[in-house]
Amino acid sequence: MDRSPLLTRRHFLAGLSALAASAPLGRVLAAETTKEIGKGAGQDKGKTSRLILLGTGGGPTPKPNRSAPAQVIVINGQSYVIDCGNGVARQLVLAGLKLGSIRNVFLTHHHSDHNADYGNLLLLAWGSDLAHRVDTYGPPPLVKMTEQFLALNDYDILTRIADEGRPPLKDLIVPHEFSTPDVIFEDENVKVTATLVEHPPVTPAFAYRFDCPDRSIVISGDTRPTPNLVKLAKDADVLVHEVMYLPALEALLARESNAKTLKEHLLASHTTTEQLGQLASEAGVKTLVLSHFVPGGYPFIEDAIWEAAVRKNFAGRVIVGRDLLEI
Repeated sequence: MDRSPLLTRRHFLAGLSALAASAPLGRVLAAETTKEIGKGAGQDKGKTSRLILLGTGGGPTPKPNRSAPAQVIVINGQSYVIDCGNGVARQLVLAGLKLGSIRNVFLTHHHSDHNADYGNLLLLAWGSDLAHRVDTYGPPPLVKMTEQFLALNDYDILTRIADEGRPPLKDLIVPHEFSTPDVIFEDENVKVTATLVEHPPVTPAFAYRFDCPDRSIVISGDTRPTPNLVKLAKDADVLVHEVMYLPALEALLARESNAKTLKEHLLASHTTTEQLGQLASEAGVKTLVLSHFVPGGYPFIEDAIWEAAVRKNFAGRVIVGRDLLEI
């Protein structure tokens, strides 16, 4: 008598993946997020770029109203991820993107709010639908970080290779370290240029310019005002820049046990609203997007306050960023 083959774990997981791919939840959430600016989550015609703010909080501690720093630029169905704060994989899914669409990952610097989920993003993508090579870029010790992450998760990786038939993850991740400004990547969709920024004591730290077919997008990373960034962002269509609101700083510091040291760091290595307005004006950017907010949780600051503080020195278009906003 013929019998149906046993349902293996691999068959079960494949069925779950197919079901998840057909579910509209991510697309619905992303469509709702982008409704006000007239874009649906599924739009990606030709080589029009999509910029999505995955996380807009600043600092290493989790915030109730903002996810950790991360952005993605999508061109021709391929995702270029910039920074990997905690929860970046889930934010990509909430934005309606498949994790398998990741083509490259770029880290601006090695503070934990920007790299905590670097390895996790790739591991979770591999556990979903990622089966192709991903090149990653960032300052040292990116290669060592990658090796150590793979070693840390070796048991899980080997189990899934044997049990689920996945390709070895180590063969899919190719890290590239660099320490000097240059064009670090170019393909048929985009050219990526890096410049050094000033974020003491972390060095080197970088900002990136993405020259896409339809526009130029600059991501500041963490930095105090620096001429290098002004030069990189010259006449850019979009500048996504970190921002700090000084009047609220004391309320933030009142909750910290290391207030004196933290205040010294913030003032020495970040950009205030007034400084940012000056920088954007000097660079001649068309649209300034505020992100990596400090304070990013408490005390809560209305969008209008952020915008008004920047507009003292900048007359162009200002967007107060929020998680999952598409620009």
